[in-house]
This record gives sequence, structure tokens and C-alpha cells, in this order.
Amino acid sequence: MAKAASSFICASCGASHKKWTGRCDACGAWNSISEEAPLSAGPASRSLGSAKGRRIELSTLASRETPPPRAVSGLAELDRVLGGGLVAASAILVGGDPGIGKSTLLLQAAASFACAGLSCLYVSGEEAAAQIRMRAERLRLADAPVQLAAETNLRDILTALDTLRPDLVIIDSIQTMWADNVESAPGSVSQVRAACHELVSFAKKRGASVILVGHVTKDGQIAGPRVVEHMVDTVLYFEGERGHQFRILRAVKNRFGPADEIGVFEMTGGGLAEVANPSALFLSERGQASPGSAVFAGIEGTRPVLTEIQALVAASPLGTPRRTVVGLDAGRLSTILAVLEARCGIPFAGMDVFLNVAGGMRVSEPAADLAVAAALLSAREDIALPPDMVVFGEISLSGALRPVGQTENRLKEAQKLGFSQAVAPERSKFDDGGKMRVRKMPDLTTFVGEMFAAG
Repeated sequence: MAKAASSFICASCGASHKKWTGRCDACGAWNSISEEAPLSAGPASRSLGSAKGRRIELSTLASRETPPPRAVSGLAELDRVLGGGLVAASAILVGGDPGIGKSTLLLQAAASFACAGLSCLYVSGEEAAAQIRMRAERLRLADAPVQLAAETNLRDILTALDTLRPDLVIIDSIQTMWADNVESAPGSVSQVRAACHELVSFAKKRGASVILVGHVTKDGQIAGPRVVEHMVDTVLYFEGERGHQFRILRAVKNRFGPADEIGVFEMTGGGLAEVANPSALFLSERGQASPGSAVFAGIEGTRPVLTEIQALVAASPLGTPRRTVVGLDAGRLSTILAVLEARCGIPFAGMDVFLNVAGGMRVSEPAADLAVAAALLSAREDIALPPDMVVFGEISLSGALRPVGQTENRLKEAQKLGFSQAVAPERSKFDDGGKMRVRKMPDLTTFVGEMFAAG
């Protein structure tokens, strides 16, 4: 029998190659291809038609099942992102930049769940148990009934889990786990996939919840094969800027709750503190009205969040003007600048444009288009927007303003924070009871004419 050939797998997109190359032909990523050992040619690799499996139990769409039980940690922001609490037998993947606070968050979560009655095991492949205890003392969690282990051998970890039968297992991190039946180095595609498969299988068979910590690449994606994100039930990203104290826990996948839900934390000397009202926190350092500032009423998951969008427009001494964006998609900025020039006759050629979302927040909602345009025009014309005004709406390539969802929730959040007027697309549907003055704009040209006529 011919020996099975090795394959080379791209960690970014999962594409298979016959030989190693420095650049993946499928996704264009560099240095992402690694060798994967072939499966052994045993009985499992032969035809399955010769042996019969067990009968599968079927059900109908009308079948009724009880919802999965949830364990509440007491950290309201974490429970919100999880969809209301931790589901038994669930697998959760948490990613984030190095030093952003993933281990701190999960140690606090383990202590909270342990105090709520769950048996918790924290397994670290990056730190010694003494180092984890030092962090626990700094966070004032030394008395929490959390069991610790410093181990990377997957077989030994699974043996301990079968013996202890904990309710919650935290693996920090999945890239450090090593399966002795896989012939590759820890952190490789084969090792990460095998370790994740074994741990997720344990969670489903034993009814325990497993939280896996994943490293991220320079592009902000979780390192390793993308199949890992498909294996788990929930994928969370812990985001934030090093220069800001705010941290955002965002759900990008959740089988037991809404995706794109966020939880907001503040990094303090005693650990991560919950932020019950993120809108007030993001706007807390906003001073007097100044040109180049616009308040955007956005929706993150199920909650409205108000953020300040700042812009600076200045004459450029360079042949190619600079376009610097923080917290927004750079491609979206280019589109808005093109629409302003083509539909409104406002050029930005020869001008440097700097755009920033205050507080380290990242905005991906198309409803921020009008707020971005307002900040750019305010900076270019040196005209400050009213300090009690919020702006939201999507800009089409024709210059028309398209309505966005959950308009009432946006306005209610703005009114709660003291804003008395708003600018929204003309076809927006809402019933604010006359509590706020809403100026409806049909297109971007009308918005420019009414708001910046003096310029």
C-alpha cells in the first residue's frame, strides 16, 4: 500500500497545497502554510460501507425542547455577551491582542462562576501556578475556590478533567497545548485543530463548559486554522487600544445568543471593572462644541451606544495627501469623501484627512456614514455642530440617505444622555412622542446646505 503523502495547510484560509510555499495562492497570506501529517491507513480510513453504524434518532420541526440551562456569573457585561449566561456543555473561543487583558478577564470570570457554585479549573500553558496566584492577589481573588494547573500536555489535561469533572474549564491558551499523537510542534495547524477537537468533544460528552484562549495574528484574526472557529459554539474578541482604559468584549458568533453583542469594561489597577452605561463613558471627556466633532448614535448588538467621531482636515504639503483612520474602515472613508466631492461638489484633494473614534471604540455600522460626513464637513468648514445633536444615517453612492434600523432606540439613548436634537434620514420610521427635535434629511446635498450654509 502506498504511503499517504503529507499535505500543507494554510492557517489563514484552510486551503490545501501539495508543497510548501511562502505565500498562499488562495488568500495571499505570507508564511501561513505548514505541513500536516497524513491520517494513518487504519480501519477508520477504509470504506465505511462494510460496517453498519447505530440508528440515528430523528425529530420534526414541531418538536419542543427545553432551552439549555445557563449559569450567571454576576458580571453583567460578560453575561450579556454570552447571551444571558454560560450554557452547559458549550465551547467558547476568546481572542485578543497580547496584553489586552484576556487572562485577567477570564480569571475574574472563573472566580465569579466559582463563587456562584460552579467547580472551575484554570489551566495555563503560558504561566506558572505561582504567577496566576500573584495576579489573583492583585485582583483580590485569592480566596476564590478556583483550581489551578500549569500544563501543556493534552493527554494529561484530559485525564485530570475526567477525574475532577469540573463544570467550567479555562484553557490559556489553545496554541500552547500539545497532543502527543500528532507529529508537529505546538501551535501548528495540526496541533491546534487536534487539541480543539478533543476539548470540544470533552465539553459535549461530559456536559462541562470549556473556554479556550486564542492568540491573534497581526491582522486581528485568531491564529490557527479557521475550522477552530467553526468547532466552537461562541467566538468572542477582546478589543481595545493600549492607550485607552476601555476594553470591548464582542461576540462575533454565538449559537446561544445574539451575535455582535458587546460588553464594555474599564481597565483599572484592581482589574477590569464593568461599565453599565458605555455611552456616558465614551462621551465623558467631550468638552465644548468644536469643529470636527460629531456624536454618532449607534447600535452594538442589542444596545444603543453613543460615540464621538472626530475629524481633522488640513492642507497637505505632500503630493499624495494622507488618509489616517482609527476605529473605522478606511475604505468607507474613501467612499464618503468621493460622494462628497462627486455629489456635493466639496473637494478634499490636496488635504490631509484624519479620522478617529474617541475612546478606542471600533465602529463598523453603515449608519455611521452621516456622522463621518458631518465631522469631515465640520472640520473642513471650521463650523461646530450643535453640542446637543446626534447624527446617524447611511449614505448611498448617489448621495441619498438611507434609513437604518432601531431608530427609536438610538433616539431614546440620546435623550437619556441629554441630547435634544438629531439628524436622521427622511424615511426613518420612529415615534419619539415629540420629545426630541429630529431633522429629517433626504440626501447629503440637503444636509450640507442646511447644516453648513455659512461655509
